[in-house]
Amino acid sequence: MQGVHGARPVILGISGSERAGGNTDLALDYAGELVRERNAVFRQVHLRDHRISPCSPCGDCNNRTDPCALQDDMPAVVEEMKQADGIIYAVPVHGFGLAHLMQIFIERAGVGYLRFDRPLANKVGGIIVTGRRYSDASVHNQLVDNLLLNRMIMVGSGFPALLRNTSREPGLNDAEGLDALERMVHRMIDMTLLLRRVRATTGEPLLPLDDRNERVVRERSAS
Repeated sequence: MQGVHGARPVILGISGSERAGGNTDLALDYAGELVRERNAVFRQVHLRDHRISPCSPCGDCNNRTDPCALQDDMPAVVEEMKQADGIIYAVPVHGFGLAHLMQIFIERAGVGYLRFDRPLANKVGGIIVTGRRYSDASVHNQLVDNLLLNRMIMVGSGFPALLRNTSREPGLNDAEGLDALERMVHRMIDMTLLLRRVRATTGEPLLPLDDRNERVVRERSAS
C-alpha cells in the first residue's frame, strides 16, 4: 500500500458538501491538520469543484466489462482514491439523508469503476458526518456499508465522528464529535503505518488482496 509520497502515508479527504467554508469543510480541514501533525500527507477533493454526472439511463452497469463511458471528472477522482492509503468521506445531512453530491458520487464510483477489481480493498476508511440534530447516524451507516462494499478497513475509534451544530454560523462546537474525529484520524494513521511496516518486513500485504470478486462469481455461476 504505497502512496504517491513513498514512505509517508497519504490520506484523501472527499467532501460531499455544496457549501464552501461550512461545517463539513471545517471538519475536514481539522482532520487534515491532525493528519499533517502525524507527518502524513493530506489531500482534499471537493466534489462541488468537479463535474460528476449522475448515472445515465443506459442500464448496462450490471453487464458491462469496461469503466463507465460518461465523460466527466470521475476517472480523475477515482485515480486519487487508488493512490491514497486512507480515505475519509465527509458529508452533511440534507433532507434527513445523504447530501446529493456524495450520493451521486458513490453511485457512479461504485457501479462505474470500483466494482471491476475493488481497487480500494485494504485501504483504511473513515467517515465524518455533519448535521443539526437528526439522521446523522443513518447517513453514517450508509457510508459504512459503502466502505464495507469496497473491502476497506474501518478502525474502531469509540464513537462515530458525528459533528452537530445548531447555530446558523459554521463552527466546530461539538466537543464529543471532535473527540471522535480525533480518535478516528489517529487510528487511521496508526493502521496505515502498521500495514506499511508489515509489507516492508515481509514483502507481503497484511491482508490478502485476492479475495473473490462477487460479480465474477455470479457470472461464472450463470454460465
